[in-house]
This record gives sequence, structure tokens and C-alpha cells, in this order.
Amino acid sequence: MNPVVHFEMPAINKKRVRKFYETAFGWEMNQLGSKMGDYILATTSPTDKKGMHKKKGAINGGFFQRGEYGKVPHLVISVTDLKKHMEIVKKSGGKILGKIMDIPGVGKFVMFKDTEDNRVGMLEPSR
Repeated sequence: MNPVVHFEMPAINKKRVRKFYETAFGWEMNQLGSKMGDYILATTSPTDKKGMHKKKGAINGGFFQRGEYGKVPHLVISVTDLKKHMEIVKKSGGKILGKIMDIPGVGKFVMFKDTEDNRVGMLEPSR
């Protein structure tokens, strides 16, 4: 079984969304640089030195600029073999969106649409 490991939500105003989640839920919000699209990484529970959650079942997330890329939240599912799962998704009726993206220190990532037109991410974590 492949677990959900990350969530992503769109933001219209990144400064405002950072303040909201820091204040309302105590999340640690870190805005990445322009090479990463000024993505905001949201840490939702304490992590160890490797960035792994100390609390079983907890997931981190992030915020991207709302626009044509995405207007609704989506989930990211961890897989052990991204290329294999891309084929499984296609054979199951899904559609791969774009090419595999290498995220330094994180892993390989690609988005797909499921049979209900939901955008979902798949991540093969770095080893």
C-alpha cells in the first residue's frame, strides 16, 4: 500500500497564508527560493534531523501560487518506483501530467490526473 506523504494547497497571497497557518496552527512555514517557484514548505509536526516526522502518520505539506497550474488542493503519494507506477496509473485510466521532476534532497516527482479528473502527485523519495 502506498501512503499519502504530502499535501499541497494553492495560495493567492503567500505572506497572508504563511501568517494564517503559523498563527492558527503553529506550523513552521519556510518559503523556498525562486528556483522552486517560491514554494512554501509547511512543517506540521516536529521532525528529526533528516526531516522525518517524530509522530507516526503525520505529513508535511506546502503552498504553491494559485493559477493555471492549480486552483485546488492535492495530495502526494509515495511510491518505490516512479516509472513503474506511472505505467500503472496509465493502465488504470489515469493520465500523466508533464515529465518527471527531480527535487534535490527530496526525490523524483510527477503529477497525474485520476479517472475523476483529480490532480494527484507521486513521489519516489531519494534514498
